[in-house]
Amino acid sequence: MQKKDVFEIEINTAQLGGKLLNWGKSHKHFALYPGNHYPDPYHKYDLIFAAGAKKIIAPKKNALDELYCEWQENPDWLFGYMGYDVKNDLENVHSKNPDSIGAKDLYFFVPEIVGTLQGNTLKLESTVYDVEKIYAQISATSALAATPLPQINFNARLTREDYLTRVKSLQEHIQQGNIYEVNFCQEFFAEHVFVDSAMVFQQLNDKVNPPFAAYLNLPKHAIMCASPERYMQKNGHQIISQPIKGTARRSNIAAEEEKIKSALYNSVKERAENVMIVDLVRNDLSRIAKSGSVHVPELFGVHTFPTVHQLISTVKAEMDTNKTWLDVLKASFPMGSMTGAPKVSAMNLIEEFEVHKRGIYSGAVGYITPAGDFDFNVVIRSLIYNKPNQYLSLSVGGAITILAIAEDEYDECLLKAEAILGLFS
Repeated sequence: MQKKDVFEIEINTAQLGGKLLNWGKSHKHFALYPGNHYPDPYHKYDLIFAAGAKKIIAPKKNALDELYCEWQENPDWLFGYMGYDVKNDLENVHSKNPDSIGAKDLYFFVPEIVGTLQGNTLKLESTVYDVEKIYAQISATSALAATPLPQINFNARLTREDYLTRVKSLQEHIQQGNIYEVNFCQEFFAEHVFVDSAMVFQQLNDKVNPPFAAYLNLPKHAIMCASPERYMQKNGHQIISQPIKGTARRSNIAAEEEKIKSALYNSVKERAENVMIVDLVRNDLSRIAKSGSVHVPELFGVHTFPTVHQLISTVKAEMDTNKTWLDVLKASFPMGSMTGAPKVSAMNLIEEFEVHKRGIYSGAVGYITPAGDFDFNVVIRSLIYNKPNQYLSLSVGGAITILAIAEDEYDECLLKAEAILGLFS
């Protein structure tokens, strides 16, 4: 086992994120998950980052199994993403829609440098570098200076009319009992555009300030993620999932804000969507949990973010001692909030009615620790960038149930996209 160099120091955290974004540009592999001081009782770190790659894991088939085998051989930190299409390894489903992003279904790297922040204590570790010198580099780096982003016009992959038609067709499947709920997504995209992904992420993160933000800069792709949703966390034997279903706009008027939040909490439609996914998550977790340990400590929690209100539930469980982190991911991926119920039927209809391959979108970004713990978000409210092709993509979607009104669902998609597309106007 390689000797690990560790360095801890109390710091002023005010400009840490901006310094790391600027410093990270010198690395072909860089990950930053800032946390944004969100009052999440389950956060293990207030900020975590990784840089450099000792090894890259990006198998073409049986991706999660290969990832686990690599980790078993050398339990180390892993940073990266699981794309939505890892589903094809787990169920009898496929992905044949056009793929404009061109990313691997799964991509993780074993970092040369890992940094974690808890309170004001920054801890750096590496088996490659003198981490005290690394800290000196970071400290000497100026914070990334905000500069105007380019004006970019995004194209819609679906017209409004086509979107409405497809939603109504999906509701016919619901009426016939083929599914109860399906997450239907559309893409907005721009071609032949150059963007500084670190700068875009900084401005997106400052605007949205979500709890599960993630910046992942890889040789050919960049993920600029402003996700409010946790897919799954493993901390020891405790498993936590926090699915989101239910979105409402913000208001500058206090009295109206309370009315909007109350309407979201009491909406029959939004509650129906949320509880269906909670039941799906409970069922997924029951496959790897101790008997009787799956429970829902929060149902229909209204959480407020800078641009929207969200209806979030929390599902917790204790792992069966015979199960591994691989079992947890295989039992629950892809997350029910991005598929629907029943999951396999929903995924088949998603493939039929959507017109683009989701790829990284609606997958998960996060990390796995040497001890086998992990924390992953849901890749939503995110820009995905193919660097060689200069292709920039934003996908948005929502849950379709029998109670859904197609026009309202389209408007909700625009609401979710507005905060991101507005950065480039």
